[in-house]
Amino acid sequence: MEATVSTPVLKAATFEGMPKKKRDFFNSIVFHVLVGGFCIIMLYPILWLFGSSLKGPAEIWTNVFALIPKEFAWGNYPEGWKGIGGVSYTTFYLNSFMYAGLGTVFAVATSALVAYGFARIRFFGNKFWFTCMILTLMLPSQVQLIPQYIFYNQLGWVNTYLPLLVPRLFGQAFFIFLMMQFIRGIPRELDEAAEIDGCSRIGIFFRIILPLIWPAIITSAIFSFYWTWEDFFQPLIYLNSPKLYTVSLALRASADPNSVTNWGAIFAMSSLSLIPVFLVFIFFQRYLVQGISTTGIKG
Repeated sequence: MEATVSTPVLKAATFEGMPKKKRDFFNSIVFHVLVGGFCIIMLYPILWLFGSSLKGPAEIWTNVFALIPKEFAWGNYPEGWKGIGGVSYTTFYLNSFMYAGLGTVFAVATSALVAYGFARIRFFGNKFWFTCMILTLMLPSQVQLIPQYIFYNQLGWVNTYLPLLVPRLFGQAFFIFLMMQFIRGIPRELDEAAEIDGCSRIGIFFRIILPLIWPAIITSAIFSFYWTWEDFFQPLIYLNSPKLYTVSLALRASADPNSVTNWGAIFAMSSLSLIPVFLVFIFFQRYLVQGISTTGIKG
């Protein structure tokens, strides 16, 4: 009798014997505490950046770990906006929006066309050229740098945006592969029905394929904008005039190791440079999740 009585008591004392509602509540608390801790760790550098943008020169490096400044230095933002070399950040932001905007449109539009050709049109060497395209994903950009610079320099394109924008007119391998997965999931019967109605291949692309791969297009556009907006390496190689600098180049040029650097102004402009990225993510995150989650699903 004692054994039969003590067994339920021992089970009740363990976590397994806990009622379902209490167990779910406990699991929820643990989950939210862990997620909240990871969020603080991930967001701390960004919060520190915004906090440091409002600190004075002396407080930035003396009150390092504090997120809230003792005295708010609001003058860092207008001081930083003045820019460098007589060129304000108005010019730098316009250059960045032009580079990121046109680069995204060029890359996404041409990648969709190339993906449609690989996925739907049978031509000689289809698999060979597709393999070559995939291999470019494994080729480091540093390997291509010297021959590309020599080629663009002979064309007289250095110190212009042509080396940065023209290559995007031929598509990008990652976006082509992403869109191909969507197109392959679209039944071919739709293409055949459109052909019977007299629709050309171009008509099929714009009327049938393009509306159905819209999540992939939005996803590619988001990634392209992110990568182009934060691009530092290529503008550094091809752009020499401060009037052509993007925001990333201007931030680097603002830090002068040979003189006193206004770190508060640099942090202020760095904080403002994150706003376009945040806005794009906030407004298009549902398309991003949909585009990634449905990639490769066959119809």
